Amino acid sequence: MTPGGAGVQHHEADTAGSVGTAHPDRADRPAHPDDAFEATAGQVLAGYLNARCADFLRSLRLYGESGSDTAAAAEAASALRCSARRIGGTLHTFRVLLDPVWADQLRTELGWLSGTLAQEYACTARLHRLVSALGRLSGSGPVPGSGSGPVPTARNGEGSSAATAAAGALTVGASRAGALLERQLTLARTRSHSAALQALGSSRFHAVADAVAVLASEVPLAPVAGAPAAEILAAPRTAAERRLLDAASALPLARAAHPYNAEALVHGLATPSDGETQDAPWHQVRLLLRLHRYAQEVRHGGGSPDPVLAEAGRALDRHRDAAGAAAAAANAARTPRIAPATAYALGVLHADQRLEVEAARYEFQRIWQRTAVTAP
Repeated sequence: MTPGGAGVQHHEADTAGSVGTAHPDRADRPAHPDDAFEATAGQVLAGYLNARCADFLRSLRLYGESGSDTAAAAEAASALRCSARRIGGTLHTFRVLLDPVWADQLRTELGWLSGTLAQEYACTARLHRLVSALGRLSGSGPVPGSGSGPVPTARNGEGSSAATAAAGALTVGASRAGALLERQLTLARTRSHSAALQALGSSRFHAVADAVAVLASEVPLAPVAGAPAAEILAAPRTAAERRLLDAASALPLARAAHPYNAEALVHGLATPSDGETQDAPWHQVRLLLRLHRYAQEVRHGGGSPDPVLAEAGRALDRHRDAAGAAAAAANAARTPRIAPATAYALGVLHADQRLEVEAARYEFQRIWQRTAVTAP
């Protein structure tokens, strides 16, 4: 799942279910999923990692060749993150089949790289989301509920007057709120861009790239990886699935089954730490769902993921984006000495994004009832 160029949009969809660059003609990939279980676990795992490392190195080359083409650079950086996440997630799930010290070290470095590169994208996407929402809420775009029915009024027109005053305050404050958000998020994006450039030029990054280049042809396997794939690969995959199921079962899915239950909004109006604590379990399920999908890809040689799981991942991506946008609006509202109209517009924007959080939870709950993941 983006502002910043159509290419970025394509690769960011990884977190929502795409599987990166496929290589159906690679010799190290089984021609059919069942063929994988005639090979050793090490052969299957190495074939998948080799392909993902090739994706990483290809993206790195394209990034270096992008020059002043910012759209191409953004697309290549996004693909680089996609490959880094897949490699790191696979090292985590199938650690028992690998040299554990080596796997842990490389996974940590890939996490650093992916996280560093993701910050600029996050700032760009957040700014686009918030400015678009402000336009919609202030009347320059469609406002939910407008024209859908009569506006409630009180006797003597008091309700109508109050609504008019509120709309006026929002219109006045929206432009200033947008300007404030643009200043803050553009500054954050500039700093993130500088950090990404510094990271990509560092000796630390070059060490990561060298390690991935070696991994593209040689995977440090543990002795147990010599066993048949059918006997060995199932246990790590099942463990990843169990962690996902346990985390999902701890979510308030019964409440999320009812639209507009206001839980996300009420908690979002609490202190920042309370809101983060309440969102954290949903973010954790998103990460575990991604690891589960990557484990499935290893089994199927990088083939298409379960479409229902992909849809569930997209819902949780929307949850993450809305929660982050709400936090940015709340942070802007804490800016000292802002005008009351600006603070009001930011408050409305924060509430709007918390309702988006709630909508994403409702959507995920509906999808999760159809998921192919079942308790063993």
